[in-house]
Amino acid sequence: MDARTILAKLRHRQSPNRDELVWFAEGLADGRVSDAQAGAFAMGVCQVGLSDVGRVALTLAMRDSGRVLTWDLAGPVLDKHSTGGVGDCVSLLLAPALAACGAFVPMISGRGLGHTGGTLDKMEAIPGVNTELDEARFREVVGRVGCAIVGATEDIAPADRRLYAVRDVSSTVDSMDLITASILSKKLAAGLQGLVLDVKVGSGAFMKDLAQAQVLAAALTKTANASGCRTTAVISDMSQPLVPSLGNALEVSEVMRVLTGKTKGPIVSVCAALGGVLLANAGLAGDVQTGADAIVRALRSGAAAERFGMMVAAMGGPVKFVETWNRFLPEATIIGEVPSPVAGYVTAIDGEALGMAVVRMGGGRLVESDQINAAVGLSDVVRLGAKLQKGAPLAVIHAVRAEDAERAAKTVRGAITVSDTPGKIPDLIVERVG
Repeated sequence: MDARTILAKLRHRQSPNRDELVWFAEGLADGRVSDAQAGAFAMGVCQVGLSDVGRVALTLAMRDSGRVLTWDLAGPVLDKHSTGGVGDCVSLLLAPALAACGAFVPMISGRGLGHTGGTLDKMEAIPGVNTELDEARFREVVGRVGCAIVGATEDIAPADRRLYAVRDVSSTVDSMDLITASILSKKLAAGLQGLVLDVKVGSGAFMKDLAQAQVLAAALTKTANASGCRTTAVISDMSQPLVPSLGNALEVSEVMRVLTGKTKGPIVSVCAALGGVLLANAGLAGDVQTGADAIVRALRSGAAAERFGMMVAAMGGPVKFVETWNRFLPEATIIGEVPSPVAGYVTAIDGEALGMAVVRMGGGRLVESDQINAAVGLSDVVRLGAKLQKGAPLAVIHAVRAEDAERAAKTVRGAITVSDTPGKIPDLIVERVG
């Protein structure tokens, strides 16, 4: 068996069998598969697709391409993952909230992918934070704090590490099969006892319509449960940014406003919906609503903020970050409003366009070697249904170069639709699957 034979099979629109998928995953991990072959494989899977059996086989092969963790802790080992959206910083809130409720959360996360921000990039916007912990330190932080948000070490799903980087720069991000295998291989390698998946749908998500999101949610839950991890998916709306900021430091600011009681917003509702499912499934709450209420209490009481501060300090960040967070986060040199060209109601927001505007300002990666500027992004993005006067701000741009700011302003004006009459605002939580 070799990569060329498997790629030829994909080129002839035939799905690889289980043994071929296992071989390819092992080849990604040990170097037998080149970057060019990895890119061709990703494109082939995008075009041909995998069966249910093939999806489970690829997921488990990628999980087993490296080390699989086991835990001996005083509570259930749980985690959450989002399929990707804009202004989505739920992980930074939910991990400490779950820890405050008695769970342990070894959250192995990723970097920005396509137009979406990465949880690791957001954590690293906090000065000093190191998300590349070795296994011993990772275990120590999880055991003592209750949560840690880290990148996969080289021996955790190394096949996914290779394929993930290739997908970001080869326009193969939005494959249901590759999304499923990528998400679950890392999560299953973390030794989880329970998982909830936030499947986003809308203009800012990879899945633009509900039917796509339902198919992905079903694929994820079926694959995860078939692999031995109790999993539920929550489909949530991403037709507008979840928080009114896009960009790494700006989204951390939004997280801190929630943790310190200065704001609430829809992100709290999403945290409650996801956390409620996890706590109920794990036996830490009698039902989903009781679990959701516990998450909200943890966020509002300061219990989650305390865990977040402990996590930041344990990972190398400022010891008193929660109390003095606005002193530490980087700021852009050019900050300016984008005025609305007309009066009316905000009826549509192209989240993907806004996300790419942030990427092009340096807030994400266009190629693998790009360095991220944590300070750039958009803040104060208007919400669907808002009534605007002509000249009222659509968003505030945070940039380092005038030309970047001008280009982003043009994108913002094109991405936000202002109409004479108000439109329908979608429900934030659409449905649960699994």
